[in-house]
This record gives sequence, structure tokens and C-alpha cells, in this order.
Amino acid sequence: MSDRGLRLVLQNLTDTLVRDALVQQTTHDLRNALNVDRVVLYYFYYPWKGQVTFESLSQQEFSIVGSSGPDECFNGDYAALYEAGRVRAIEDIEAELIDPCHRDYLRSLQVKANLVVPVLNPQGLWGLLIAHHCQATRAWSKRDIELVRQGAKTLQTVPAIQNRS
Repeated sequence: MSDRGLRLVLQNLTDTLVRDALVQQTTHDLRNALNVDRVVLYYFYYPWKGQVTFESLSQQEFSIVGSSGPDECFNGDYAALYEAGRVRAIEDIEAELIDPCHRDYLRSLQVKANLVVPVLNPQGLWGLLIAHHCQATRAWSKRDIELVRQGAKTLQTVPAIQNRS
């Protein structure tokens, strides 16, 4: 391997480590600031197929790391909304008008309320930063929404996210 190739590999590794540390810190800080049960990063490894790659938990029983969403629920129509910057705050999944597939998925994750903000890069929708309240419903404040938006904006500045499709 050439010196240039080695430098590129080392830079990619460094960028990934910086990204991972920032994602973990961001999810942890958001969970504490929002006082919620779980904050996760859902990463799209293929168009509209992804999984939870990071989480911060109030209790270990709420862990969903590695879980993937139901592919039939999240499609190009939903992706387009998030690519356009959609923020979705649901204070009660049982009362909200959502697709039954989505409701069933949220129930399976013990979610009572959730707040979803897109993480975008120049190629489009890279992931979703999501706050889950599992023990009760929750009315999300403007401050809550802004905190998660700022978290997503922080993640969007990382080279390993900016340069990854």
C-alpha cells in the first residue's frame, strides 16, 4: 500500500472514530437534557433500509440497538419528507393519526411518544435522530424539538457523515 493509500485509510479511520464519539456524546446529552427513556441514531445503510447504530438509555431494558425498522412502513414517500427537513413529534402514538404499520412498530419498541429529526448530508437522508419516551406519553416542547434539531445539525458537520452516501 502506498503512503497516500495508508494516509487515506488512517484518515477514514480517524473520521469514523470522531463520528462515533460525537454520536455517542450527542445521544447521551440529548437523553439527559430531554429526560427521556431513549435517544437513538437510526442509520440508513441502503436507501430506506437501516438500523439503530447508537443509543443512550435511561434503563438497559429499553435497548433496541441493532434493530431495524419495518421496510414496508418506511418508503420513498416518507424519506422524501425527511429529506425536505421534516421533524415529527408524536406525543401519544395511540392517539396520533399514523399508519397502523408504524404504530405497531413503535409499540414493539415500547414507545409511547417520539420525536424524529433527520440527519442530512449532501447526498440526502443519512439517518434519523430519535427521542423515545417509553413510560408515558409526552407533549414535546419547542425547546425539545430545537435541542434535537441542534443535535442533528452537529452530527451533519462531521466529515464521516458529510462524505458518506
